[in-house]
Amino acid sequence: MITLHYEKIIHGVTDRRRGCLRHVSLISMLLVTLSLLSVQPSAAQCTYHNQAFSGYEGINYNLYFNWQFVWIKAGTASMITQPFNYKGKSAYRTSLVTKSSTKVDRYFMMRDTIMAYFSPELTPIYYRKGAREGKRYYVDEVWYTYPGGKCKTTLKHLHSDGTRDKQEYTYNTCVSDMINSFQRIRNYNTANWKVGHAENVSIAGGSQLTKARIVYKGKKQVKGDNGVKYQCLVLSYQELENKKYKEIVKFFVTDDKRHIPVRLDLNLRFGSAKAFLCSIK
Repeated sequence: MITLHYEKIIHGVTDRRRGCLRHVSLISMLLVTLSLLSVQPSAAQCTYHNQAFSGYEGINYNLYFNWQFVWIKAGTASMITQPFNYKGKSAYRTSLVTKSSTKVDRYFMMRDTIMAYFSPELTPIYYRKGAREGKRYYVDEVWYTYPGGKCKTTLKHLHSDGTRDKQEYTYNTCVSDMINSFQRIRNYNTANWKVGHAENVSIAGGSQLTKARIVYKGKKQVKGDNGVKYQCLVLSYQELENKKYKEIVKFFVTDDKRHIPVRLDLNLRFGSAKAFLCSIK
C-alpha cells in the first residue's frame, strides 16, 4: 500500500517473504492494510463491482517518519491506474513507484516499483514488485489462474544474490495481492456502518492465511498536503497476535464512493510513520 522501509534505516533488512508484510514498508504496509474482503466464497466469485475509478487516475503522497520526536519528510510515492490490454483482454494496470528523499538516502536508499494487472471486475491477474533497498535488489511475482473453481497462485522470488524460488498454492477461496486489495476497499459500501463495526480479513501469505480485521472508528476531517480538507472515514487495520488484535495502521479515506486514502498513521516496531495525499488527477 512503494515501499519505504523506515525500520531498515536503523535495524537492517526485514524479511518479507512470508507475505504478511508487517513492518516491512510504508506503502506496502498501506496496501496490505487495505486488503478488505480479498477472500471470497469461491474463485467463480473472485470479482468485485468497481465504481471507484474509471479511465486514468494518478495519486501522489508525501511520506514522513518520526525521527527522534521530529517528523521529517522521508520520500514520495505515486500511484497510477489506467485501462490496459493484457494478452488481448480488457484490464486495468496499477503502478506504484516509491523513492526515498535525499536525507533518507544517506542511511538507506529506496527505489521500488510495484505493478499489478486485474480485470475490470477486479479479478487478480498478475503482480510484480521490484525493489532496490540499500545494496539489496529483489523481485517478487505472482500469477493467478482459476482451475476447477479454485484460485491457484504461482509465486516467484528473485533474491539479491541471483538465486530464485518458486512456489505454487491452490486455495478454495479467492486471494489477492496488495494492490488488488487496495482497489477493492475503495468499493466498500460503508453507508450503514456504525462505530465499532468490524470486518474480518484473511490475507494470503504462502501456504497460510493471516487473520486480521478492519474496525470502523468514525469520521474525521483531514487536511492533505495539497491544502484541501477532506471528510474521511477512520479505519483501523489490526492483526491477530497471541490471541489479541494489534493495530498496525490507521487510515483515513474519503467519505464518498471513491474512498481515496488521504492520510495513514502507521505503528512501526521502532517509531511511527505517516503518509499524506499531496495531489490527485
